[in-house]
This record gives sequence, C-alpha cells and structure tokens, in this order.
Amino acid sequence: MPSYHAPVKDTQFVLQHVLNIQNYANLEGFADATPDTIAAVLEQGAKFVEEVLQPINQSGDQEGCIRNPDGSVTTPKGFKEAYRHYIDGGWGTLSAPVEFGGQGLPHVISIAFNEYMISANMAFAMYPGLTHGAISSIMVRGSDAQKQTYIPKMVTGEWLGTMNLTEPHCGTDLGLIRTKAEPQGDGTYKITGTKIFISAGENDLADNIIHLVLAKATGAPDTVKGISLFIVPKILVNEDGSLGAQNSVMCGSLEHKMGIKANATCVMNYDGATGYLVGEREKGLQAMFIMMNAARLGVGQQGMALGEVAYQNAVAYAKDRIQGRALTGPQNPQAKADPIIVHPDVRRMLLDARVYNEGGRAFALWGGLLVDLVHKAQTEEERQQADDIISLLTPVLKGFLTDKGYEAATNCQQVFGGHGYIEEWGMSQFVRDARISMIYEGANGIQALDLVARKLGQNGGRAVRAFFEMVSTFCAEHKDTAEMAPFVAPLEKANGHLQAATMWLMQNGLTNPNNAGAASYPYMQMMGLVTLGYLWAKMAKAAHDALAAGTDDESFFKNKLITAKHFAERHLVETGSLLRKVEAGSDTIMAMAANDF
Repeated sequence: MPSYHAPVKDTQFVLQHVLNIQNYANLEGFADATPDTIAAVLEQGAKFVEEVLQPINQSGDQEGCIRNPDGSVTTPKGFKEAYRHYIDGGWGTLSAPVEFGGQGLPHVISIAFNEYMISANMAFAMYPGLTHGAISSIMVRGSDAQKQTYIPKMVTGEWLGTMNLTEPHCGTDLGLIRTKAEPQGDGTYKITGTKIFISAGENDLADNIIHLVLAKATGAPDTVKGISLFIVPKILVNEDGSLGAQNSVMCGSLEHKMGIKANATCVMNYDGATGYLVGEREKGLQAMFIMMNAARLGVGQQGMALGEVAYQNAVAYAKDRIQGRALTGPQNPQAKADPIIVHPDVRRMLLDARVYNEGGRAFALWGGLLVDLVHKAQTEEERQQADDIISLLTPVLKGFLTDKGYEAATNCQQVFGGHGYIEEWGMSQFVRDARISMIYEGANGIQALDLVARKLGQNGGRAVRAFFEMVSTFCAEHKDTAEMAPFVAPLEKANGHLQAATMWLMQNGLTNPNNAGAASYPYMQMMGLVTLGYLWAKMAKAAHDALAAGTDDESFFKNKLITAKHFAERHLVETGSLLRKVEAGSDTIMAMAANDF
C-alpha cells in the first residue's frame, strides 16, 4: 500500500528562507502568521492528511462514487467522516475573510496545506477545492445580501461550491453555451440547461451545494458577450438562512473516468432551477474568471503534489528493490544484488521528479504570496507589480507544473518496473489522477495560447518586461559570486533565450497568427524553465547562506544544492532547443491538408 509524508521541512524552507514571509509581518493577516503559527498549521495539517485522508485514497479509487435512483450521490466509505474532520478542524477557514468566519491568514498558508491534501487524497481535496474560488467570485461581484447568505457557510465548509461552465457541445469556446436564464420579474431567474464535467456537482458530504452557473439571459447576444453568472443553490435558502426546498437541479449521471474516481464528476441538469444573478447581466465571464484563475493555481499545484507522492513511494521502492549490480562494482556484497537506487538511470528519474516537485512547490507558494500582495501590499506600485507577475505566470503555473507533475508521476511509476503497472502498488492511481490536471480548467495548449496571445501583450508588455528585469537583476547581483556561478550562468543564458523567443513572437506572431499558435507551447515551457531556474537559484542562495551561518541540518541544505545543480545542468539547458522550436514557425505544422492526417 502506498504511503505519504507531508514535506513540512521543505515547505518551511521555502516560506522562511526563499520567500522570507517574515518580512511581510506589517501587512494585514501576516502579523498573525508567526513562525510558531505556521509551524503549527503545517504540522497539524500534515497529521490530518496522513492519518485521515491518505488511508482512504486507494480504497476510494477502487470503490468510486455511486449515483442513486433519486439523483443523489454516495461518496466512498470514509469520505463523510473525513470531511467532518475537515470541517471540525477548521481547515477551510485558514485564509478566508475574518468577517465571514475565516482565520484571515495569508493565502500562501492555505496553498501550503492544500498541497498536502492533494498528495494525500486528490479526489477528496477536490470537494472543497472549488469552494474557495466560488467564495472569491461572490466576494468580488456578489451583492451584500448574497455575501451574507452564502459565504459564511461556504467558509466553514458546511456548504460546498462548484463551477458550471462546460456543456456537451462546448468546452473552451464558452460563446457556444446554450444554458438559458429566464427572468421572473422578482429578481430571480429560471435556469435551464445541461452542464458536464462538474467536479463535486452532487455528493453526500455537505448540507448544501452552491453552484455557480454560466448562462445566457433572455434577449442576450448569442455570443460570449451574452454570458451572465448565476448562483443556483442545490437547496434554496430561506430569508432567515435556513434551508428550504430542493431546487430544480439534479445529477443526471456520473462520468466514468480514467482517474479521480472518488470525486463525483457529474452531468448536471437544470430544469427551470431558481438562480440569482451575480453582478451585472452579460458580465458573467469576468466574474467567472475570478474563480477560474484561482482554480488554475490550484490545478497547477495538483500536478506537483501528485509528482511528490509518486516520488516518495518510488524512492522507498528503489532503496528496497534488489536487482542487478552497480556499474562500479557490488555495493551490497553480502547479497546477490544491489538495491536499484545504485543505478544512474534510476537516480535520473528520481532526481528529475525531485527538481520539479521542489521547484514546483516554490513556484506554487510564490504564486500564493503574489496573490496576497495583490490585495495587501502597502503601495499601489507593489500591488500592481504583484498582479502583473501572477497574471503573467498563472497559465505557466497551471500548464507547466501539470505537464511536469504528470511526467514525474510516470517516471516514478517506471522506477517500479512491472510492479508500477499493478494496481495494488498505487502508482497507477497517481498517474491516472495526475492526467486530468493537464486537461481541465483550460487544457495546457489553451494555457500556452493564453500566455502568448493575451498575457504577453497586456498593458504594452509591462508584465513580461518586469519578469525579465526581476530575473536579470538577480543574475547581476550574484553572477560574480563563485558559489552561485553554477546556477546564475545557466539562468542568465536561459533568460536570454526566452527574451529572444519573445522578440521573435513580436516580429512574427502578429503578421501570421499561426506562428504565435505554433510557438505557444514551447514558449510556455521556456517560461516555466526560466521561472523554476530563477527559483532554484534563489533556493541555492538560501542554502549557501544557511550553510555559511551554521546549521544543525547540513545534509538538507547540501542536498538542496545538489538538486539545484541537477536542474541547472540537465533541465534549464533545454531552453536552447525550445528557442529553435519557436523560431521554426508554423509553415511545416500548417502545410499538410487536413484530410492527409
């Protein structure tokens, strides 16, 4: 049976030594995030996921969810009890607003805990996962009455939230949606239509489910400009806050999936269900994007978190599995063979997974901190810069980390050989669960196109210029330091490749949009590598500083330097070949007739 131990020490390293979270104590919410508080949250969070969530992960995958004849859904054995522990522990309240019952801690702290939940049991983590995004949308666009009615119960976890976008005939192209909203004259709407792929759309965990639904109101343009956003509760809420009648919304069926089988992914049928407009009519997409961007950060973390749990189990197996002899001679002479961790190719797969897990953790936590700074930084200039950087990097965080997380999971499955293909070892589940992260919340090709077609040119390219300056400044400050040379020199070169690719896109993408489309995916990979290269260089600097100051844990910091060097030597160098792919343009890709494929 697979196991999992939350990487509390590495999380603490990133928060304290790389992001220097203690330097933000003057900002709202950060004053309460003392080192002792953070340590308590992470340690208790680790205990919760290791003792409550991880033991029902594999059984939940095997059992799956059941749709009952009345449309209700029963989750796997142990999930209701685990969710009660989640509510009682206040885990959903960590970074929620104090005025609605939350603890008001920085978002970056809940990001850290969220990783542990995903690694321990991704299907479970998905039940409350979209609730926080729904809260964000209602907080920004909802009326005061809507905030008071829905948010407090969603903060505690008593009520869950979902996101309803996709329909059977359309996914990314939301202008094609057919779900209709008919005004009733009393401020409500009747919502009619079918949504598919709705995570946690129906379940037996929460007392109510607050669906956020995209629909076109009567008379609205039948395009993307005609979309509005509606709150459609599973159970209607009375004026006094008590639960009333069942709304006309039902789970029509459960999707049969490759992975995340313990999460109820539903086809949702709305048959004249009562809905409440969020914000302005025909401004629904902007309201939903608040939720989608939050979800994309969480999905990026899913890839990394599954890579982490797969890595932990692969390491344990590699140390235990006896097979063959080391190329340099027996390492275990008393036995007939050596453990497979002596083999360079096994170590390659493990180190490749580790550099993306630890680099991805730093990326996700940095993303969480930037979200905090967007709202809480002291000056408008600081808030704007944080917003620019996180807006630019959101598609990279989602697309790049899920690609690499899936790659890590499959490599770690490979370490097991044939046993990795057998369900009882659990590696198959990690691979199957990780695969969806590359698809939903905007497939990774769409993330790449969003980066190239929208994010690069926003505000005259202000965000990407700030990104280049940030990396260049770090390189300039440390390039003449001998111990930093192995990390800074490759980073500086990779940053140059990315700048060259950006210039090529500026010169060739506008004249032929297919050039931008063909270049978008390798460009996203380049930006992901440079971002992780920057973060690994910062981690190397922090490790050097800790060793120079003296530490009781030399091996941790020395291993951090080894891992950083592995990334610089074997991964950051890929930006050169990716630049060639960008510059190849679209001629060959577009040359073949569709019928010839």
